[in-house]
Parts: sequence; structure tokens; C-alpha cells
Amino acid sequence: MTTKLTGPLKREVEIEGQPYTLTISADGLRLVPKGRRNGHELTWKSLVGGDAALAAALKASVTDDGGNSEA
Repeated sequence: MTTKLTGPLKREVEIEGQPYTLTISADGLRLVPKGRRNGHELTWKSLVGGDAALAAALKASVTDDGGNSEA
């Protein structure tokens, strides 16, 4: 049996040696560098609807130049 998420759940995670705070709430997930206010947020609706995968693919396509960088 699972427990309903009634309040936010915060945990500290380390990513590449840097501490982050992960907050899981009824609205979604939020990952913020420790000591900061701004970070990345993902709603459950966008995760279930596939918007999260689309956003990740778009970001990857914009930041990856396919190895064709010109100096």
C-alpha cells in the first residue's frame, strides 16, 4: 500500500559533487542548487503528458550543434 503525498518531501542529493535540494510535492518535482531559490521544476501533468520528454529533446537539439562548430 502506498502513502498519499500530503505535504512536500525534501531530500538532499549530490550531483557531480554539488549539493542540490529535491522537493517532491503534490504539484511535481523541483531540483534547486543548495542555498539557491531558482532551479528546475517539472509538474506531474507535463511528465505524464509527454511534455517533459519533448522539452528535453528540444533543449538537446538547441544546445547540440552536431559537431559542426565553426571557429
